[in-house]
Amino acid sequence: MSTRIRLRRMGRRKHPTYRIVVADRAAARDGKFIETIGHYEPKAEPARIDVDAEKARLWLSRGAQPSDTVASLFKKAGVFEAKAG
Repeated sequence: MSTRIRLRRMGRRKHPTYRIVVADRAAARDGKFIETIGHYEPKAEPARIDVDAEKARLWLSRGAQPSDTVASLFKKAGVFEAKAG
């Protein structure tokens, strides 16, 4: 099973919030997931990023690949430095 760390859209119309989840690569965007490891609110001033860094590092060590967007959020949140999975 190959896993991916990606965003799951939540919130209401025109005010999205996202959960950062670990999911199977074949699962739908808002479908089944394994674990929630954080939240992202792009519309807040300033944008809020809450990530459980310990869980994120654990999943990265297990071989989960972050999406491009999640990788940039991890860099902003300080989960990992220049190393992008």
